[in-house]
Amino acid sequence: MNQEYLFEVSPKDEAKRLDLFIKEKFPELSRNRIQALIKENYVLVNFKPSKASYKIKRGEKIKILIPPDKEIDIQPREIPFEIIYEDEDIAVINKPSGIVVHPAPGHYEDTLVHGLILKLKNLSGIGGKIRPGIVHRLDKDTSGIMLVAKNDFAHKKLVEAFKERLIEKTYIALVYGRLIQKKGKIETFIGRHPVARKKMAVLKEGKLAITFYEVLEIFNKASLVLAKPVTGRTHQIRVHFSYIGHPILGDSIYGGLKHDLFKPPRLMLHAYEIFFKHPRTNEAMKFRAPIPEEFQKYIQILKS
Repeated sequence: MNQEYLFEVSPKDEAKRLDLFIKEKFPELSRNRIQALIKENYVLVNFKPSKASYKIKRGEKIKILIPPDKEIDIQPREIPFEIIYEDEDIAVINKPSGIVVHPAPGHYEDTLVHGLILKLKNLSGIGGKIRPGIVHRLDKDTSGIMLVAKNDFAHKKLVEAFKERLIEKTYIALVYGRLIQKKGKIETFIGRHPVARKKMAVLKEGKLAITFYEVLEIFNKASLVLAKPVTGRTHQIRVHFSYIGHPILGDSIYGGLKHDLFKPPRLMLHAYEIFFKHPRTNEAMKFRAPIPEEFQKYIQILKS
């Protein structure tokens, strides 16, 4: 059964966005869930459907119906990814571009998790039913290396190591334009975009984000770079290179679709290398995910 709530907009809430008003009332709901409720007309303003960006007015009645969570039954499924390394505690895998890591609103099927359940015998349970084994994520269109926890002991240790910034990740990216400075550090504050809620942005009130980079090769209108994020903010590398005027090629969200270059086959960002200490043995480990074929072919196009 749906849970039903009715609010009247007070003077202090006037002119707030509808989605932000709901988030304040229901902090446990994700932004994606709130957007979906509004889109599917579970939220009514003066008993009429509205938009997430609508600025609410004093005295308006806001009715919110919250349906029960969709029961997700994740069945093992053949999903294309490579297992680079595996032992009793962890797996290191290579995720292709175009695959969502775990089920989420709008994408419940054919995720990496469906494939992990099929190929790996054990996965940690701390992430819950929809995120078994997942200790960090890659964006859907980013390819490359990921760490997976096969039990709760490894999960806790790896999450702690990420939190303490003890796990080093290196990405390879193709960015627009000629990056003249061969090495650099991008340091900003990143937060949720105030209007386009699916985007991140450089904001004063955001969280500290640091990315080091090194230019590997410069082409006519693009540069091949190594990027090392110190922090792990959502979309961090994509936001940072866009911020300095060199968006990642193929990035439709942060300005990486350029008409003066041959269209890239995908987002040109690849998680290339990971360095960490094994959660049980403390052994230093380093793994690389080869640069995908379509990525290499596009580099050859830029060279020619």
